[in-house]
Amino acid sequence: MTDPIADMLTRIRNGLAVNKQTVTIPYSKLKNTILQQFLNHGFILGVEIQGEGIQKQIVVTLQSDTQAPRITSLSRISRPGQRVYAKSTKIPKSKSGRGIVLVSTSKGIVSDSEARSQKLGGELICQIY
Repeated sequence: MTDPIADMLTRIRNGLAVNKQTVTIPYSKLKNTILQQFLNHGFILGVEIQGEGIQKQIVVTLQSDTQAPRITSLSRISRPGQRVYAKSTKIPKSKSGRGIVLVSTSKGIVSDSEARSQKLGGELICQIY
């Protein structure tokens, strides 16, 4: 697998397409950080780490029985073959501020609004709304 982040986003998109409540993703610190940002902004309902060592996985709760999914669109911006970087003044807004763009900065992975307020640029990871 050449792009584990794109694989994670595809698993979430596929889970939403078939109305699954949870999706299982292989664990990595980067994926966990991205999912924590999704959780903090209310796009997913829960993140749980299961297993140990090489068997470690992340279980993502996408929706509950009574609620509709909160994710309309999920797309990768920067890929291994074409990295996309932006200064803090050039970071795009997602759907006029209703969505978020995750930016990998020197202070870690932050949302577009946090990066602008801290005047941090970096690599644009993904867009969600």
